[in-house]
Amino acid sequence: MRSADVLVTRRVVVKSNVRRLTLAVWRMREVVEIRAARTEDCERLALLFHELWPRVSAEEHGVEVRSLVQGTAKLTMPIAVLVAEWGSDGVVGFVEVDLRSHADGCDPAQAVGYIEGWYVAEEYRRTGVGTKLIAAAEAWARGFGCVEVGSDALIENEVSQRAHESLGFEVVDRCVHYRKRL
Repeated sequence: MRSADVLVTRRVVVKSNVRRLTLAVWRMREVVEIRAARTEDCERLALLFHELWPRVSAEEHGVEVRSLVQGTAKLTMPIAVLVAEWGSDGVVGFVEVDLRSHADGCDPAQAVGYIEGWYVAEEYRRTGVGTKLIAAAEAWARGFGCVEVGSDALIENEVSQRAHESLGFEVVDRCVHYRKRL
């Protein structure tokens, strides 16, 4: 390889890195709004729910999301679906938080906020969107008098485990669930 080739290669790499950095800084300037989900968010939410829980179709998730957002779901405890809206890109993530009478590792003497689902579209990860969603879910739970929030992650989902731990969650249990048809 000639020295001129090395210089050209280095220049391209530097330009590429600067462009990536410029794009990242530009994206950070966008305003991320965390708010309660609205009816017009249901179609996008159904797709995000499907990304997190692919065993259920987006159509089935759509039915569930609409009932949660419209307040028609038959539930015994309060629940909220909060979304992250990234400027003109629209909804890029969500957190579904509810109250549970108990959660593993939490004080059984009081209700606990529980993160039922938390998802951020891949291209918006590591931008602070997930952190803001969890902060909003924690505030929602505090509004019901909770002093703890619980969550879970599949054992093979190391990305989710790291995300939880980076926000101060601690592992309290590892469990294998069984089922038997009768």
